Amino acid sequence: MNLKVKKVSEGTKHYLEVSGELDAYTAPELRKKLIPLVEQNGQTIIVDLSHVTYMDSTGLGVFVGAIKAEKKHQSEVILKNMTERVRRLFDITGLDEIITIQHDDVKGGAR
Repeated sequence: MNLKVKKVSEGTKHYLEVSGELDAYTAPELRKKLIPLVEQNGQTIIVDLSHVTYMDSTGLGVFVGAIKAEKKHQSEVILKNMTERVRRLFDITGLDEIITIQHDDVKGGAR
């Protein structure tokens, strides 16, 4: 399945709506859109993951790269609207401790 990334920007706030499967084949597309935004000083990037049906370690790696860049550039990445399956990946790996996740937006998902 393909990955789609829709971007809307308002000043220093950027919204990315991600849909599809986030894996070794599609992660570069997200990286290409996310990392340049994070590398601009003082940006807020909100990533809506409600339509991500699958994510593997390569997808998680994109967010690890974003975490490193946000600290260097005083930007912030906020993840929201995760399915339970995607949320578990962040919990299991401990990434939920180092990236901002809006907890009240967790969506039900395939189990």
